[in-house]
Amino acid sequence: MPDLLARLSDRPLVADGATGTELQKRLGNPGECYEALNQTHPDVVRDLAAAYAAAGSDIITTNSFGGSRLKLARVGLGSQARALSITAARLAREGAGSDVLIAGSMGSTGRLIEPLGDLSEEEAVECFSEQAAALAEGGADLILVETMMSLEEALAAVRGARQAADIPVACTFAFVMSHRTMFGVGVEDAVRSLEQAGAAAVGFNCGELTLESALTLVEEFAAVASVPVIAQPNAGLPELVAGETVFRETPESMGEYARRFVAAGAAIVGGCCGSTPEHIRSMVKALRP
Repeated sequence: MPDLLARLSDRPLVADGATGTELQKRLGNPGECYEALNQTHPDVVRDLAAAYAAAGSDIITTNSFGGSRLKLARVGLGSQARALSITAARLAREGAGSDVLIAGSMGSTGRLIEPLGDLSEEEAVECFSEQAAALAEGGADLILVETMMSLEEALAAVRGARQAADIPVACTFAFVMSHRTMFGVGVEDAVRSLEQAGAAAVGFNCGELTLESALTLVEEFAAVASVPVIAQPNAGLPELVAGETVFRETPESMGEYARRFVAAGAAIVGGCCGSTPEHIRSMVKALRP
């Protein structure tokens, strides 16, 4: 099984790009639950992993971002949470091949932890632990807790994952231009808390950032983190054009910024919403000419 930290000792790694926007591009309107596609359209999910692997990704994320029991319960699929996460990891492996790291994606439950909401910390940890165990069972090499906004939920996810699986756990937050999350979490608090919780890598993904702002965010993370830094921004700021969300950064610009992200201290670079296998291919080319 490939090892994240061993790979990072050799060179910076390139992750994949968007899952949601790419599945939407391939299927039109895939419905409100992308995780269900692991059962209804496994060939499409598998082919997306293969496309990113062919582009040169070292890390492929699973189609399981909203796959926790609590999140799936909102669409009547809570009882299928374990099966969907196991399948997500297996499809990623089948598409990507044996030499690529598979990152089990875990996103927010969609609920707030007490006292801001009605979800207890204990239940949140248990929910994330269940999903992490299923992703590891399916063959994930690491768990990636991503697009977090609440520090409390991020910590619950990291703790739950570490309880369930003997594989590295990374965590990324979604920041806006102020370099805080929508819940007001700043870089230093995020890094300090996640490292104390045992996160093997920290950083950011998605969010509302220009690539230049993402570059300064990398510098902020690198200044305080003692673990590897992850940078997976969207392909620029989202714009609404004729009722559709558009991301305007080109593969060439993402490639140039990948080089700048690494120079600023990022150990893992990739993309999020709006990024494609072509964007990732350009990033790989920029880092390994």
